[in-house]
Amino acid sequence: MKKADSPSVRLLLVLVVGALCLLLLPAAAFSAPAESDDIPRRADGRPDLSGTYDIATLTPRERLAEYGERLEFSKEEAAAIEAHWKGNFAKDHAPSDPNRQAPPKGGVGIYAPEFTGAAGKVGGYNAFFVDLGDSTFKIDGNYRTSILIDPPNGRYPSLSEDGEKRREERAAFRHENTGTAWWLDMELGPYDDPELRPLAERCLFVKGATIPALPGMYNNLKTIIQTDDYVVILVEWMHEARIIRMAAEHGSPEIRSLSGDSIGRWEGDTLVVHTTNFLEKPNVPMELAVEERFTRTDENTVLYKFTVNDPNYSAPFTGEYPWPATKNHLYEYACHEGNYSFKGILKGARVLEQEALEQQAGSTGGSGL
Repeated sequence: MKKADSPSVRLLLVLVVGALCLLLLPAAAFSAPAESDDIPRRADGRPDLSGTYDIATLTPRERLAEYGERLEFSKEEAAAIEAHWKGNFAKDHAPSDPNRQAPPKGGVGIYAPEFTGAAGKVGGYNAFFVDLGDSTFKIDGNYRTSILIDPPNGRYPSLSEDGEKRREERAAFRHENTGTAWWLDMELGPYDDPELRPLAERCLFVKGATIPALPGMYNNLKTIIQTDDYVVILVEWMHEARIIRMAAEHGSPEIRSLSGDSIGRWEGDTLVVHTTNFLEKPNVPMELAVEERFTRTDENTVLYKFTVNDPNYSAPFTGEYPWPATKNHLYEYACHEGNYSFKGILKGARVLEQEALEQQAGSTGGSGL
């Protein structure tokens, strides 16, 4: 019989003790992927969310009222929607008539009757700049009728009393484009100070592209960069990069930003992000809070789900849709606060004001200036 201190016995003891230590490690310290796992993972066993995703989709944000509480489309209904948009894009890509007339002053409805703003009435963008995607999306193999899934009708909840009040306050700065200085008699007009213009117009921030992230008419690429301590979502539309701090606490509510303060944690294979401390704006209350959930469903897809608690609405609302990976690259969104269009907006307002004053002077026999 071998002595207890022989080399072979000592080696056996080391192996046994090492195995026991591994068994006693906390579950969070070791996460091995399952044998059937087909999603990319990092060295720590967490799902790897890194990559670039194209979130463009023909599925509407809100469900058409005619579908009621129907969560899913049939294959034929989805195909009809895709065919409709394919026809629209083909028409918009057709060469423009070189002999067409300029739109009348203020624009007219024949160009885009569904729009009431200035850009809509005179055309705005052509199809070259628009990227709505070429298909609707599926979840669990079924076509969805909308991104929003709660309330059950797939539509935003009604406005709360506070929301109605905020809408009334903003209404004073909204008006149909008549080609005249309709604001001239207002104590403070919407063009009297450049900082009164919307954040997107000033190239500062686009909330709908940032949080919760929703598809738009263009700029639908998102790039995720993941480390042990941070997850960064590069939105780029208005140069935004959301930094999510992992296993952290929210900062002081005295420190606020347009995209809020985001902290993340893992629930199994799902990254859960909670965001608060939003900078209060005319339509953004201080109590706004957003929860987002990112789940790898396969090698090329992340399922994105969000719930928004917004005091502007009578109830929270929830939506979900897939983020498909893309090999396309996210380029700079070259918008800046000194852009020509912004200068043109303010200069155009001064021209209309001058015209209105001259017209008043002509009708009263004075200078009007």
